[in-house]
Amino acid sequence: MFAAIYNAPGGYQVADETKATDAGQRYAQSLFELTIENGSLQKVEADLKSLKAMVGDSADLRRLIASPAFSAEDKGKGLSAVAKKAGFQPLTIKFLGLVAANGRAGDLMGAITAFTELSAKHRGVVTAEVVSAAALSPAQLKGVQAALAGALGKTPEVSTRVDPSLLGGLKVRVGSRLFDASLRSKLDSLKFALKRA
Repeated sequence: MFAAIYNAPGGYQVADETKATDAGQRYAQSLFELTIENGSLQKVEADLKSLKAMVGDSADLRRLIASPAFSAEDKGKGLSAVAKKAGFQPLTIKFLGLVAANGRAGDLMGAITAFTELSAKHRGVVTAEVVSAAALSPAQLKGVQAALAGALGKTPEVSTRVDPSLLGGLKVRVGSRLFDASLRSKLDSLKFALKRA
């Protein structure tokens, strides 16, 4: 998660941004426990999901989080400004400030994923993240949801994300399991097989 950063045409991109590191898990667990104590779980989760969508849509925000050119203080100020403008809960704003101040902004997206998983488990639901090369149509999303419901035995809460580097196909993450049916993965496998031949 944020371990591999590369400069792409659209700005900084992050490799495997949804996998939580140990630090990300700890931050998520602490925030989760606080939200349970003060009854703000749903509101903070909504804030974090909004932030995740903003990061996906904004090259500048990705650059702020991922680039070592920005200090922890700059990252904290930037994240706090975004959070305040979006009307996030005070607890969410404090969380973002703490993560940045501790030099852990790179763990933020994984912490959000871990928090979402903790919340889903608390509510007794299964979550799935579907990553595609292009935005899925409503019919395609319904088909994916039906296939996941059949495979999992219950209907999951599905979030979607677009990653053009996949070229085609899908990646689906359910908890710690990743199902990779992307064209990029198939091409990489073929390249590896050809090198070994």
